[in-house]
Amino acid sequence: MFLSGKRALVTGSTSGIGLAIARALRAEGADIVLNGFGDESEIAALCEEMEASYSGADLTDPAAIEAMMAAAGGVDILVNNAGMQHVAPVEEFPTAKWDAIIALNLTAAFHTARLAVPYMKKAGWGRIINTASAHSTTASPFKSAYVAAKHGIAGLTKVLALELAEHNVTANAISPAYVWTPLVEGQIPDTMKSRGLTRQQVINDVLLERQPTKKFVKPEDVGALAVFLCRDAAQNITGANYEIDGGWTAQ
Repeated sequence: MFLSGKRALVTGSTSGIGLAIARALRAEGADIVLNGFGDESEIAALCEEMEASYSGADLTDPAAIEAMMAAAGGVDILVNNAGMQHVAPVEEFPTAKWDAIIALNLTAAFHTARLAVPYMKKAGWGRIINTASAHSTTASPFKSAYVAAKHGIAGLTKVLALELAEHNVTANAISPAYVWTPLVEGQIPDTMKSRGLTRQQVINDVLLERQPTKKFVKPEDVGALAVFLCRDAAQNITGANYEIDGGWTAQ
């Protein structure tokens, strides 16, 4: 297990993509710090399963992020995965939702990175992996905050890569298309309302419409790529944005 002795903090890891990444890193020996919201008993079971520690920090609060990072100690692998979504026309988009999405999907990654980097530099090794999206390079209507945040994540990843290039610390983004997770399922009702569609129409004609494979991405596929980016074979891969999108951005 090549990650034995390494500590990995995965935000938004109590379900979905983050949980798949945490499990994949744990399978290679990493010590896991979970973060996210959810049922207390389910989170306790996950901690037992992975022998993980847990932080329930609200990542829209910089002070809570600082407390989480301090409690985690030195982090060798930082996975910025936590995110949220809201779907609405720009003139109807709630300003509070905009602020929350930018704070969680983008600003939180800045705070965790700035706090993780000093340890990584001192250790002479580190991996920063940011969960972006196909929306980090393309756009869809009614998702102004999410698209803006994911474009920002792609840019932040490149800056981190350049700043850390001489310290054996890499920074890369993974950009899935639609992965069947609670986040994706949760945006279906909003999309039904905003577009006047049925649930099945949203799945077929909106979610999978731009994915040539017509298949949802599996969370485990994202986890496998995250593991690869931690390997020595990936030490010269930095500043990259890996698309797992069924051919979406090839069009």
